[in-house]
Amino acid sequence: MGTRTVLEGAEISRALTRISHEIIEANKGVEGLVLVGIPTRGSHLARRIGDIISRIEGVDVPVGSLDVTMYRDDLAQHPTRAPHPTEMPVVGVDGATVVLVDDVLYSGRTVRAALDALNDHGRPQVVRLAALIDRGHRELPIRADYIGKNLPSAKHERIAVRLEEHDGVDEVTITSEVATPADGRASVEPGASTEPTA
Repeated sequence: MGTRTVLEGAEISRALTRISHEIIEANKGVEGLVLVGIPTRGSHLARRIGDIISRIEGVDVPVGSLDVTMYRDDLAQHPTRAPHPTEMPVVGVDGATVVLVDDVLYSGRTVRAALDALNDHGRPQVVRLAALIDRGHRELPIRADYIGKNLPSAKHERIAVRLEEHDGVDEVTITSEVATPADGRASVEPGASTEPTA
């Protein structure tokens, strides 16, 4: 099993700065803009993007966190999945331009769950998607509007996003997994965002 680093801290910062500028340009400013992160690391990324946009525009941007656990279509396969707190901005999302933020875009199923969860909090005017990594292998017709890095990968590879706020380091790695003879299952490096159905 081999692991290589594809993004380090400075590269993640540059990617988030570029995404922030793209969001401002597409929205023609920050009026009506709300950032909503998908836990866990998507929430940290949303706050970082919010900070960057606020520095650029001189205006605080509402940032929230949206748990999608109970909206996932694989909940029966993962009944012990622990929910995260949902913390939506007090301004609400009705009529807003909502940018969902996630760390890795893969099958699109996590984003579908996030859209369902968001619908329970109001009716945005428009919903956009920002992802630090787009690794391909989509199973639903979902695409990101803002992408930090396109990272084509094989299905047996794992993309791990680690962030300072949660993991003590900023990096993105890719690991080629090899099935073990004992049970035929590939091992997963702990402590990283490696959700296979994001």
